[in-house]
Amino acid sequence: MALVKSSRPSSSSSSSNFSTLTVIVFISLCLLGVWMMTSTTMVPVDMSSTENKSEIKQQASDTAGKYEDSSGDVPDEVGRSDSNNNANDSASESKLESSEDQKDENSTQTDENMAGKAQDGDKKDDNSTQTDENMAGKAQDGDKKDDNSTQTAYSDENGNTEGGEAKEDGQENGLEMKVEETSQETSQEASQETTDGEQENKASTYSDENGNTEAAEMAKEGDESKVGAEENGQEKSTEETSQETTQQGSDGASDANDNTGAGEEQKFDETAGEGQNKSSDQQNSDDNNAKVDKAEEKSNEITVVVANKTDGQVSDEVFPDGAQSELLNETSTQNGAWSTQAAESKNEKEARTESKERKTTNSWKLCNFTVGADYIPCLDNEKAIKKLVTTKHYEHRERHCPDEPPTCLVPLPEGYKLPIEWPNSRNKIWYYNVPHTQLATIKAHQNWVKVSGEYLTFPGGGTQFKHGALHYIDFIQESVPDIAWGKNSRVVLDVGCGVASFGGFQFDRDVLTMSIAPKDEHEAQVQFALERGIPAISAVMGTIRLPFPGMVFDVIHCARCRVPWHIEGGKLLLELNRLLRPGGYFVWSATPVYQKDAENTEIWKAMTELTKSMCWEMLNKTKDRLNQVGMAIYRKPSNNECYTKRTDGTPPLCKGSDDPNAAWNISLQACMHEVPVDTLRGSKWPREWPQRLKEVPYWLNSSQVGVYGKPAPKDFKADFDHWKNVVSNSYLEGMGIKWSSVRNVMDMRAVYGGFAAALQEAKEMTAWVMNIVPINAPDTLPVIYERGLFGIYHDWCESFSTYPRSYDLLHADHLFSKLKERCKLLPVMVEVDRILRPGGKLIVRDNGKTIQEMESMAKSLNYKVRMTFSKESEGLLCVEKTMWRPEEVEASLP
Repeated sequence: MALVKSSRPSSSSSSSNFSTLTVIVFISLCLLGVWMMTSTTMVPVDMSSTENKSEIKQQASDTAGKYEDSSGDVPDEVGRSDSNNNANDSASESKLESSEDQKDENSTQTDENMAGKAQDGDKKDDNSTQTDENMAGKAQDGDKKDDNSTQTAYSDENGNTEGGEAKEDGQENGLEMKVEETSQETSQEASQETTDGEQENKASTYSDENGNTEAAEMAKEGDESKVGAEENGQEKSTEETSQETTQQGSDGASDANDNTGAGEEQKFDETAGEGQNKSSDQQNSDDNNAKVDKAEEKSNEITVVVANKTDGQVSDEVFPDGAQSELLNETSTQNGAWSTQAAESKNEKEARTESKERKTTNSWKLCNFTVGADYIPCLDNEKAIKKLVTTKHYEHRERHCPDEPPTCLVPLPEGYKLPIEWPNSRNKIWYYNVPHTQLATIKAHQNWVKVSGEYLTFPGGGTQFKHGALHYIDFIQESVPDIAWGKNSRVVLDVGCGVASFGGFQFDRDVLTMSIAPKDEHEAQVQFALERGIPAISAVMGTIRLPFPGMVFDVIHCARCRVPWHIEGGKLLLELNRLLRPGGYFVWSATPVYQKDAENTEIWKAMTELTKSMCWEMLNKTKDRLNQVGMAIYRKPSNNECYTKRTDGTPPLCKGSDDPNAAWNISLQACMHEVPVDTLRGSKWPREWPQRLKEVPYWLNSSQVGVYGKPAPKDFKADFDHWKNVVSNSYLEGMGIKWSSVRNVMDMRAVYGGFAAALQEAKEMTAWVMNIVPINAPDTLPVIYERGLFGIYHDWCESFSTYPRSYDLLHADHLFSKLKERCKLLPVMVEVDRILRPGGKLIVRDNGKTIQEMESMAKSLNYKVRMTFSKESEGLLCVEKTMWRPEEVEASLP
């Protein structure tokens, strides 16, 4: 029987072999797919030529020029290439040319696995940016851009915009970058280029000597990185593109306006398809899509980071490249909304200093000095006074300020009450406010002051006018009618004033008197004057000049002032000569004038010789029958004729370099200054009062620049108009101040005296103003005197030469902000508290920060805040001092 051979085993063997082969082929294809995904794409055959390169360059130039804000010539550096991109130039150019042709036709070729994405890409017009699904966020932002998008440009000094030139340069140089690179190498180079770009950005705001900003060069180099990244992206898979973009975003690159146009669209769909084999199965595509999703999640995270870094700047791209990041850097020296490290550090140091000061203010203590409630820091510095070698010239009565100004508070006298208002205060004050009775004992027969119950009363007398100051004042004018109180003579200096009754009753004659006397054995004489509402300061005729400018006083008065005018070559009388206006008057009422004993006769003889050598003319020597005193009235020359006729030249004329206005800590000199001529200050007598208050001084001219920058005459008028408006519209009505109770006023930073002049013009105003010109401010004090007002030089880093509780109102216009550049504000505020009376007001006009500092310190002193106002960067503060004093007392000094 013939056996039939079975075909099943053969068929089974054949099938098994086929299955094995199929598996091997499948695995091979998978490995091939994986290899292709993780390796670079094939390099196209080099088909480029010089013509192709020129064509591509022209296309890139046309595309960039389409979106320029302003035209600009192509710079010489347009052909420059990056040092890292020197290989495969021709291949890169050919590849980009092919890509450009495809973009112009708006047809995207993709494999079957990316067909869906190709359809999405076909829906976009020439002005939108095509992206794949992993860049969906960027595509949404890109769709919003059109031809009207604005490209940031850098202009040179001639106005030529370099933004377009920089982009052309970047586009052309980008064509020469390498195409064959691994994904890791590409990411590293992109990171390195970003770092380089950041280093170059630091210098982007510096300009060359011609003023041309280097930012354009930075933009050019940044664009090289940009186009290179785009070219590499065209040769990579979708995963590689996502990884590269993610790496760039994580390096901190930020976005700017990307107006590269339709010819430069980034076709991630297309480039992903080019790098893969179209025969890959659907599993490879799914793997790619999964990786794309992961990359998309990373890109979303980076978008948040970029948004945070730009801090509100407009960003149309999710992943800005190098060139776009460059546009967000500074291109000028302006800081804009950004603070500098130096400023931040300085502010922090200031804040810490202020914090220390606030801690100090929270622990206020009372001063513990032997003088108690009458403490004047620069006159009661016992430590410095003990070190003096001699006191022959009253050095111990001069200013000796402590090295560190005090920060303790002066106590109130026991039983202190708010002062009596003017004009009643001229006749009586509260005893417990100035509880000193020595003068009432030793000067009772001269009617200086008397004790009457709870009051100290002032009959109006003085050493030379026992029967009243008004009779004495009128007698002077009768002796020399040209003095003409309140018209021809307005500003007077009273040396050795006593309790200042002479100055107090001069107000009845419309005369303003600066009364001075030392803090000596005549206990509290200046304090009595100020409590009465009469202008006065503590000062002495010693070894240094008085703190007034030269040639400002119309009349100087001395009634038994106990000053030895005639000794040491007449040095002290020559100081009066400096202060006296040319043609001004010196009224000397003293015993040598009318008593005939040997001592007085000798002094009279010496004074006669001295005044003659100084060319002073004695207008009258007369005797007051009522008061049984005599006086001699002299007049200073109004020209230099007498000086030139002197034979011996004693006392000598001062050197031309000696400034008569220099008065702060300047030693006395036994010399005379020549009389000014022509239109210089001092060559003419001022206009009569009150016309001189408003008129521009004759010696101010338009060629001089005023304090506020205008020609001096206009500056003067503008200042006066400003303060009249402020006083009438704000201070008198809006502050809630009872001005009838305001008598002693100090303008801590007077410029032209506009504030004082405005108060002078206010109806029913009884206040007088001590105008202070700080030593580091423009010297405008002569202007103040010229208009019939008065004042003094002072350094507010030191204590003022006045008694505590002297003023009803202190006014500070932009003083403290300037002052804190030189010294701390805390001691200055302590000095303000010392000078100001309880119930007194402090008005501060300054910048907002300084206002806050002053308000904080005032509150710590338990001041009442009556008003705060701010507008833009300026502010206004009005506070009122209370009766509050701390309970703790400062430890006594050893």
